[in-house]
Amino acid sequence: MSEAASGSVRALRATDAAACHQLDQAALGGLWSLAQWQRELSEPGRIGLGHVEHHGLIALACGWLVVDELHITAVAVAPERRRQGHGRQLLVALMEEGRASGARHATLEVASHNRAAVSLYQDCGFQTAGCRRNYYSDGGDALIQWCRLGSSA
Repeated sequence: MSEAASGSVRALRATDAAACHQLDQAALGGLWSLAQWQRELSEPGRIGLGHVEHHGLIALACGWLVVDELHITAVAVAPERRRQGHGRQLLVALMEEGRASGARHATLEVASHNRAAVSLYQDCGFQTAGCRRNYYSDGGDALIQWCRLGSSA
């Protein structure tokens, strides 16, 4: 994978499930259980990338390959490490991995109120194609976004 200023981006493994779960709790409020993370990192057709520094996992990006689509399931950055380019670095790397694996498009869902994430995804070529009303447990809406791979990642 690629080398960053400090640390590196590498493929996540099933042995990283506990670290992913911990980062998920801190950054996303706990979307998945530990068992779900173990499954996410061990089943075929899944791509998981992490930015690891000497003290551990600081960012992750995961997706599922479904025919010719990359379904991005999670992008998370430790709260204290946000706005340093780690999310963008992993998102672009995930999109490149998806494209190399045959995906022609990528899709994701993002909380409509998460302006930083919406902006990042738009900067990486995603466009809003729809909205799932009251999608999240807090009643928040999810924007459905799509990107053609190869055009702007």
